[in-house]
Amino acid sequence: MSFQVKEPILVIGLGGVGSSLALKAKASLNSDCLLISNDTKDFSDESPSIEVSTGSAINPTVQLIRGSAYDVVDKIKSKVETYSTVVLMSNLAGKAGSAMAPVVSEVCKESQKGLISFAVMPFKYEKERIFNSGISLKRIREDSDCTIVLDNDSLLESNPDLTPKECYDIANSAIMHVVKSLDSSEISAETNVLTTSKDGQNIEDSLRDSLKMLYHNAPPNSVKQSMLYVVGGGNIPVGVINSITNLTSGILDQSNSQVDMTSTSDESKLVMLSSIQGMTKFDSYDPLGVIPTENTLDWSDPDCSIGCSLDLYQLE
Repeated sequence: MSFQVKEPILVIGLGGVGSSLALKAKASLNSDCLLISNDTKDFSDESPSIEVSTGSAINPTVQLIRGSAYDVVDKIKSKVETYSTVVLMSNLAGKAGSAMAPVVSEVCKESQKGLISFAVMPFKYEKERIFNSGISLKRIREDSDCTIVLDNDSLLESNPDLTPKECYDIANSAIMHVVKSLDSSEISAETNVLTTSKDGQNIEDSLRDSLKMLYHNAPPNSVKQSMLYVVGGGNIPVGVINSITNLTSGILDQSNSQVDMTSTSDESKLVMLSSIQGMTKFDSYDPLGVIPTENTLDWSDPDCSIGCSLDLYQLE
């Protein structure tokens, strides 16, 4: 079953990276845009915004930002109520993204909006961010009709010579290729892993790196369908495109691979979007995530800090 994008569309960007992606997506989709952040530097004059105030805290925690986001949840609801589809952009490696993404996805689900969520995961060396990113992704997946995950860590593992900035640029470019095709290609209404390669490679090497990146995230037997976005496809021989399509179908043991060649870029490379059924490596980011839901005691809302002034007397 594929996710159906219906107009009108609202793109929501969270934090710095999410806001930057949302502004680019707005132009591609010809949609409206909303920016949400605890830092006003992330905002732009060309789009409306909602500030999540954390008061006088200089370095707020994820839980504090999330608690503050619940203070403006009515404003978020009023913004999304007139739209049919919401496209959520969040960097779960950052505090703002991992804090606010579950709050916004919860609002969209309660408002019965079609929600497609893009989530960027942290590098492995960002150890203090991994747990919070895993918790946020778990809740986003439950709330979203379609979730697209790009893992910075697996991109770096496939290309250890890349700098973090180069990884960010490649990841953002891959996300935008998917965004631009939302109105023309079918995307599975499940969890999807987005993989790609660095620039300057031939198409076969790009496919190899995309598959290597995919297998860092999920076992081969969990891949149910793949969409190949051939960047600069107009410059690639048809025989080569047919060859990589057949190769992909053989490796992933699937007959329903699709190809999208709408990109007109001068450079040639591959971006692969694979739908996953079952466990991914992100499930291990939360050590308690392997426990079945029916055997756990958990709050319906994610962990957050709340302001609470109690007039309690000291007892001696």
